[in-house]
Amino acid sequence: MATRSGSTAVIYAALAGNALIAATKFVAGSFTGSSAMISEAIHSLVDTGNQGLLLFGIARSRRPADDAHPFGYGMELYFWAFVVAILIFGLGAGVSFYEGFHKLAEPSPITNFGVNYSVLALAMVFEGAAWMVAFREFNHVRGNRGFLEEVRRSKDPTVFTVLFEDSAAMLGLVAATIGLLAVQFLHLEWADGGASIAIGIILSLTALGLAYETKGLLTGEAASTATVKAVRRMALAEPMVRTLNELRTVHFGPNDILATLSLDFKDRSSLDDIEQTVARLERQIKESFPDITRVFVEVQAHEHHAEDAAFDED
Repeated sequence: MATRSGSTAVIYAALAGNALIAATKFVAGSFTGSSAMISEAIHSLVDTGNQGLLLFGIARSRRPADDAHPFGYGMELYFWAFVVAILIFGLGAGVSFYEGFHKLAEPSPITNFGVNYSVLALAMVFEGAAWMVAFREFNHVRGNRGFLEEVRRSKDPTVFTVLFEDSAAMLGLVAATIGLLAVQFLHLEWADGGASIAIGIILSLTALGLAYETKGLLTGEAASTATVKAVRRMALAEPMVRTLNELRTVHFGPNDILATLSLDFKDRSSLDDIEQTVARLERQIKESFPDITRVFVEVQAHEHHAEDAAFDED
């Protein structure tokens, strides 16, 4: 299973909130002529599409393994999360920059400030509710780890992607509000366009952060250090194992890890000893770490493994 039900609930909450907010912002922006409001509307529309892509990615990643993809389709979730980062940058940030510079080049008056403020306040309520759902789920999985540490450690991009998006949305709403206040009370006509540019900067930084994190997942990340150390201890605790030549792990999805071990057995080990050890070790690893769905064990003398490693380096 690619993601937990809590992750999916976070996406549905964000999808519903952003769809309502986008429609409201578009009406308000068209009615009042605010560039910042139009930028925010496009931002919310892009976020709505992004949540749809994440749900599509989850559905695709849950397909069973087949001959074409013997390890399953779990990495499709990482691909679609990376697409989300690209869309945030290309559409959200790009259009915000365009709206901002266009408004600076051709200023136009803003009417009905009250409508804009009402929409922004309503948007803050919706965005705040979606952000709280995402933040609670994020806190649930991170435990005592720090915020950035959990983002780097997490192999499920759905929760932190939605959390990043909602955080960027809240900052964008603040920027739009400041821009409108500056236009209304300080008579700075450029402030509305400046707010759109600020929203573009916020979205660009968000997109870059998400792209960086999902790139690592897409190219194949190992299991956590704690998991690798525990599997190493299990292998070395087996009485017939002389040494662990190599241990490698890779995530094919948030809850789908492949572990490969190369073991050197003691010379007195019989074939039956080796078979029982491999079966027992595989069972113990999977029981201790349910996310490790496949365990492959290679039996090889340490000196032969060293020779192979030296050959590969050459």
